[in-house]
Amino acid sequence: MKIADLSSYLLYPQPDAPGLTDSVVGRDQNNQPVKVDVVTERGLTVYLNRQEIVTLMTLGDHPEYLALGFLLNQNMLRPDDVVTGIDYDEELEVVIVRTQRETNYEDKLKKKVRTSGCAQGTVFGDVMEKFSAIELAQDAHITTSAIYTLSKQINTTPSIYHKAGAIHGCVLCLGDKPLVYMEDVGRHNAIDKIAGYMYQHDMAPQDKCFYTTGRLTSEMVIKTVQMRIPILISRSGFTAWGVDLARQAGLTLVGRAKGRSFVALSGYQRLHYDTQMVQD
Repeated sequence: MKIADLSSYLLYPQPDAPGLTDSVVGRDQNNQPVKVDVVTERGLTVYLNRQEIVTLMTLGDHPEYLALGFLLNQNMLRPDDVVTGIDYDEELEVVIVRTQRETNYEDKLKKKVRTSGCAQGTVFGDVMEKFSAIELAQDAHITTSAIYTLSKQINTTPSIYHKAGAIHGCVLCLGDKPLVYMEDVGRHNAIDKIAGYMYQHDMAPQDKCFYTTGRLTSEMVIKTVQMRIPILISRSGFTAWGVDLARQAGLTLVGRAKGRSFVALSGYQRLHYDTQMVQD
């Protein structure tokens, strides 16, 4: 496989980094010994100031970004909050995010709703209260050629998925350039890591798009809209509620993006058709 040009990336997967995969010996279809790489999975407990919020099952890389992004996407950390410190204890598998503002989410933690996201995907009860009020940038756009280029670039980027499978990826992009590529055992964790990265590096969302390797579910749509990113693309398919929410929010939703084909089910005005497939 030809390796993608990595020059546009600010951050991308490190499949050979220690601790992200293990080598396990098993038996193949011919009853012969075979060694395979498997993805690691570990708990990460997130605290906001003195309060324990959640324990996430995660790959284990970028714990600070994951904690920040999770709290942002659950509306526990406000965009204008001043973060005074992020403490990560690798041995205890704990991240503590400290803010200037005093916080107490005891009541909110009682209103959890499970979602279809794998590996303990959780959305809290009042997330939808802010969803309908968000306005996405109308002047953002993406060309069909950029979609094709992104698909090729991302699919040929070295990744843990290529090494071991059993993992999801999310990529923050600008036009046809992939910028930040995160992987995790749950797609919601991958998108939260990007949210945390954007917060830490003060990156504007209005001109960006998301590419995900996973399904376009309600959770992916909700988090993309909350992050105010106007375009969401996947090589996988859709869920009905994900489509309904995307149309409600005016999110451009593009799925089944493979090779030089895709299907758009929402936000068509942001798509610029600068290439045309020749039909036989």
